[in-house]
Amino acid sequence: MRNDVLAPSIPMPKKLQRKIPAPKSAAVATAASPGAAGGGGGFSFGRSRVTARVLAEFTGQLAVLLNAGIPITKSLRILEGQMPKGPMKRIAAQLVEDVEGGTALSEAMQKHDMVFDALYTNMVRAGEAGGVQEEILNRLSGFLTSSEAIKSRVKGALAYPVAILVVALAVLLLVFAFVIPKFKQIFESTVKGEMHWTTKSVIAIGEHLQFWWWIYLVSALLLFLLHRVLLGRVLGYRSVMHRVALRMPLFGRLVHKSLVARFARTFGTLIQSGVPHLDALDILQASTKNVHMKSAVAGVQSSIREGAGFAVPMGESGMFDDIVVNMVDVGEQTGELDRMLSKVADRYETEVDRTIDTTFKLIEPIMLVFLAVVVGFIVFALFMPLLTMMQSIGKR
Repeated sequence: MRNDVLAPSIPMPKKLQRKIPAPKSAAVATAASPGAAGGGGGFSFGRSRVTARVLAEFTGQLAVLLNAGIPITKSLRILEGQMPKGPMKRIAAQLVEDVEGGTALSEAMQKHDMVFDALYTNMVRAGEAGGVQEEILNRLSGFLTSSEAIKSRVKGALAYPVAILVVALAVLLLVFAFVIPKFKQIFESTVKGEMHWTTKSVIAIGEHLQFWWWIYLVSALLLFLLHRVLLGRVLGYRSVMHRVALRMPLFGRLVHKSLVARFARTFGTLIQSGVPHLDALDILQASTKNVHMKSAVAGVQSSIREGAGFAVPMGESGMFDDIVVNMVDVGEQTGELDRMLSKVADRYETEVDRTIDTTFKLIEPIMLVFLAVVVGFIVFALFMPLLTMMQSIGKR
C-alpha cells in the first residue's frame, strides 16, 4: 500500500499558505455532511452511492486532462460524456453547468458535499489559488486510493472473525434447538438410571432454546439498534465504545495504528497542498469519527492557536507514541512537517498491513480451538448415554 502518487509530487511554495482564501467554516461544512469522512470510503448521494474508487478515478482522469492543457470546462465535459449513467455522471454534468457559469470548481463541488467533502474541496481550492490544480488533483487521487485501501483492509480484518462467529453460533443454535431435543426421547426410553451431567446440561440447553430462541434473536436485534442509537447520540457511550475498540485484544492495535496513519496522511496531504494548519486541523477534527482522536486533534488545534507547537499536545493526548511525536517535532522545527507526516503515514500504513496479516494468522487457530471445544463437549455429552448402555449390556 504505497503512496507512489503522493511522494513525487512537486512541493508547494511556502508562501502559498498565505495566498489561499480561508474556507467557509471548514469544520461546519464537514460536520454538516453525513458522508464526510476525510476522503474515505463510500459517499451517499440520494439513493445511489458514489464509491471512493469512482471518485478517485474521476479525480485522476481530471488531473490527466488538465495536465494535457485542456481547459477545465472541456475536461469536465469529456469526463461527463464518458461516464456510465449514475450519480457521478449527474454530478459531473452539474459541475460543467456551474463552472461554465463562472463558478470556481471548488465552490461548485461544495454544493455536492455528500461526495466532495471539506478535505477534497479545500485541496481543490488550494490548487486554484496556487495554479497547480492538476498536481493537487493527482495527490488527492492517490490519497483517496490509499485511504480506501486502508479502510478495506481494516474492515476485512474485522469482518472475517465476526462472520465466522455468527455462522458458528447459528449452526450451534440450530443443533441445540432442533437436534438435541430429539435425543432426549431416545435416551429416556433406552437409558436406565441417571444420565451424565454433561448430557443433562446439553439437553436442558436444547429444550430451553427450542422454546425461547426467538427471545434471544429479538433481544440481539434490539441491543444492536440501541447500540447504534446510543453511539450516534450519546457522547459518553460513544467515548466508552471507542476506548473499548482501542483496547480490544488483537484488534485494538489495528484500530489505533489505522487512526494514526489516517491522521498523518490526511494532515500531511492538506499541508502539502497549501491548506493553512488551523484550517487543516478544522477539517481533521470534523471528519474524524473516533472521539479520542478528535479530542487529540482539538488539543493540537488549541496549542497552535496559542502560538505553541504540535509535539506537546500530541504527546499528552495518549494517541501518538514517542516516535510520531519526535518526528512531528523535528518536521515542525525544520519546516518539513508535511514530509515528516508522510513518513509517519507510510510507516503506520505498513504496520497496519503487518498487523492485519498477524491478526488473520491468530484468529484462525483461536476460532478452530473454540469450535472444537464446543463441538467436542456436545459429542461427549451425546455419547455418554451410549457408553452407559454398553456397560449395562456388558454386565449382563
